[in-house]
Amino acid sequence: MRSGVRLGIDVGRARIGVARSDAGGMLAVPIETVARAADGDGDVRRVLELAEEYGAFELVVGHPLSMSGAATPSTDDAVGFAGRLAAAGSVVRLVDERLSTVSAQQALRASGRSTRTQRPVVDQVAAVIILQHALDSERASGNPPGRALRPDEGPSTL
Repeated sequence: MRSGVRLGIDVGRARIGVARSDAGGMLAVPIETVARAADGDGDVRRVLELAEEYGAFELVVGHPLSMSGAATPSTDDAVGFAGRLAAAGSVVRLVDERLSTVSAQQALRASGRSTRTQRPVVDQVAAVIILQHALDSERASGNPPGRALRPDEGPSTL
């Protein structure tokens, strides 16, 4: 298991959930929900600021696929966002995130939160689920999770 802080990122159309791990790579915790920027750069800048603030060596971005494994418009959006992070010099890994938002909503509902009060934090919880899955996968297999994204990759190159 590699040591060091990682950020988990759940890319949505309106918001981006961000979580971080501890330095030992054992536990993921929520840190922030970032609004998608109309200019297309403010959200990337904020995630990069968080990565620097927490000393993250790697960004784990959820790779949303359909249940059959096919790409969707959300897939292209998330990969495009991940590509912009990689182009800025970050180490980015794409990990399967199927059902992470559904799992986050169920967990929040089970904790007694109404649908209305879930909205501000559901993206952070989904980011925690994505990152925790990646950490657990790496601990079990001994290999980094998902796949590394090259800086020149984007939705059209996958």
